[in-house]
Amino acid sequence: MLGLLLRLLPFWVREPLFILIGSVFGVRILYLALDERRWILAGIGAAFLLATAFRVHTVVKALRARRSGTTATPAAAAPPAPAPAPAPAPAAQKKGPGAGAQVFAALALVGALVGAVWLAPRFTEDGTAAARKPASCTDHDAGKELPKAYARTPGAVTGDDLCKALNRADLAELLGTPGEKATVAYGNSGTASLTADKVAEPEARVQFETYTVEFSATYNHLTVAQYVKVLAPQTLDPRPDKVLGRPAVFTSDHLMQFRIGGDASGGPGTQGPLARTLTVALDRKDPGGSFDFTVWSESGSALPDDGVILSVVEKILPTLPDRAAG
Repeated sequence: MLGLLLRLLPFWVREPLFILIGSVFGVRILYLALDERRWILAGIGAAFLLATAFRVHTVVKALRARRSGTTATPAAAAPPAPAPAPAPAPAAQKKGPGAGAQVFAALALVGALVGAVWLAPRFTEDGTAAARKPASCTDHDAGKELPKAYARTPGAVTGDDLCKALNRADLAELLGTPGEKATVAYGNSGTASLTADKVAEPEARVQFETYTVEFSATYNHLTVAQYVKVLAPQTLDPRPDKVLGRPAVFTSDHLMQFRIGGDASGGPGTQGPLARTLTVALDRKDPGGSFDFTVWSESGSALPDDGVILSVVEKILPTLPDRAAG
């Protein structure tokens, strides 16, 4: 289709375009062929350049013919025909664009094409830079009224608070994956299930190429000390610890994965990747409630060790709003 459109253009517009395109493609293909040592590509590039050289010869020949005022004539001369009777001159005769106008149009199109080729990488780089920009926090509750559980819980943080604290510029580096950018970041100010919306449970999530991290808070009456004694032993690899002087515990467990249209044998729910969680009391007195920092990898990559997770949480907790400080 493009070739048909180009052939419909006037000679002095079409040929310079063919020469430019052939030169660019030929040189580019030859460069790739020499760089990758692929001789088939070298042949293709040489063919482009030969075709371009032929067109250059055609344009030069046409320019010489125009300058000398000659035009192409049939090879065999026909016997002279009797002079036709003079016909009345037409009232007006339309003239096509002159050679100068065609050359100017060709130069303008070539300049536009060169400009597009030159500017395209800049726009591509800008688009790539924008695509690589880390995701900023999205507040899923923007414009909505918070559940009443937050008004009844002094000092309760929101999902937006947790997301801003979690989505640090150096989070990927702290997790041991420097250079990665957050692809997803959001916060949600919800409530705990089976509590009739009476227990505030905000959460935030930041996703990278390697890891996904979740930071949540639960404002119930379960202390971390009780959790260590009763529930933590039922998980994988529990380990009590301290974070900024607060009672804490490490636990591991598999996430659940849900799919639509699961087979009859397995059902829609399956065992997901292993996640490591650090649960920390809201303050040193451990009055009930906790912060949970969880990290997992969808690809099954090895998780950061406990020391890395501990250092991340120690940096995140102090950045929460003052009202959350115990």
